[in-house]
Amino acid sequence: MIDGNTLIAWGFKPGRWFRDGLATANALRAEGADEDAIFAALQALQPLETLMRTNGLPFSMLIDAENELERANVGAVAQHMDALMRVPTIVVGAVMPDACPSGTATGTIPVGGVVACEDAIHPGFHSSDICCSVAITVFTRKDDPKRVLDAVHAVTHFGPGGRDKLLSPPDEVMAAFDANPFLKGLERFAVGHFATQGDGNHFAFVGHLKSTGQVALVTHHGSRGLGAQVYKRGMAAARKHTAIYAPKVPDHNAWIRASSDDGRAYWEALQVVRLWTKANHHAIHDLAAAKLGNKIADRFWNEHNFVFRKTDGLFYHGKGATPNWAGFSADDDGRTIVPLNMAEPVLLLKHTDNKDALGFAPHGAGRNLGRKAFLRQNRPELPDGIDARFYCGKPDLSELPQAYKNAASVRAQIEAYRLGEVIDEVIPYGSVMAGDWEADAPWRKGR
Repeated sequence: MIDGNTLIAWGFKPGRWFRDGLATANALRAEGADEDAIFAALQALQPLETLMRTNGLPFSMLIDAENELERANVGAVAQHMDALMRVPTIVVGAVMPDACPSGTATGTIPVGGVVACEDAIHPGFHSSDICCSVAITVFTRKDDPKRVLDAVHAVTHFGPGGRDKLLSPPDEVMAAFDANPFLKGLERFAVGHFATQGDGNHFAFVGHLKSTGQVALVTHHGSRGLGAQVYKRGMAAARKHTAIYAPKVPDHNAWIRASSDDGRAYWEALQVVRLWTKANHHAIHDLAAAKLGNKIADRFWNEHNFVFRKTDGLFYHGKGATPNWAGFSADDDGRTIVPLNMAEPVLLLKHTDNKDALGFAPHGAGRNLGRKAFLRQNRPELPDGIDARFYCGKPDLSELPQAYKNAASVRAQIEAYRLGEVIDEVIPYGSVMAGDWEADAPWRKGR
């Protein structure tokens, strides 16, 4: 009987493929094949190991630093990107003005990082908040912005879990779950978290268009528990694939081969999650419009934490980066949305498709310090003249404007690097965010 020691003696490197290799070898021997034929069959089965590059590929740094804190942040981002660009699937990369590290493991894609990959989808490059995105609704009738903020505050849901009264996602979205291995069994998340916004930096922002004065609602959130579960399954598939074909690649850089059965199924699952997230935004906007009795004059949206495929066949991963080229999606209408902070205008951009930026723009203002580090060093205050509300009662001080990069500087860099053309702004009235739900969650108040 041929065993693992036999294969090692023949010069084969041990790995996960040994199980299939031994089954094949012993089946061939049972059929009377000689050692030369068995050896040739094993050579065909042995996976070719894909290695990390010795040196990282060059990448565009479309970001400026104006003080010591920003220089330290940019240095950390560049260090992560240099390690990331050694991953063998990556062809080209870029960094946006709002960039900041998103993890401590070397080579973790930073927020504001973009990479294009060949025949590979990296779940770690979009992370668990798949399709984190922004949507805007402009209302027809002039309305008091306080009344609009009151309406969305009343109909939305922030914090963990779901709504008391569940709403159903569109049937065409739910119909895709049963046949997809990355979605099957996740229906309870799709229904349970529908028309909710989560926590962290997610918001419902109300203001008026600088151009017309019309009142507008902008929401920011991702795919909630549904996306987190799809990401978890995607990472498991990616780690399984990479352990066989590229065992020296760090887990957080693992990928699924896009042209494989798993790759095609994961890509399809991402598209379903995208449709769910779009419907989630619109459900909240529609509830607010119904409560106001106001009609919708205009509406559009865009994701900024997703994977896109261009006509060159590459898979473009944007980790907190706004797609800003014509036709980035089937529902692209030439405009994208970039919020800065609760006290600054939301920017509405026209596409510029800067090739150095791989067609992307920043997704916001970004941070120079992580949340905890910022709070250790600062005592932020609520902004004057802004109706800042927190769904769970207690303000999340790490989400106040001082926690973010200088908005004017980020906007100047968008213009300087031609990352987008500002065609309008939503001037702020106020916003609703989750707040510090762990300290003052609604369900604890009665205890």
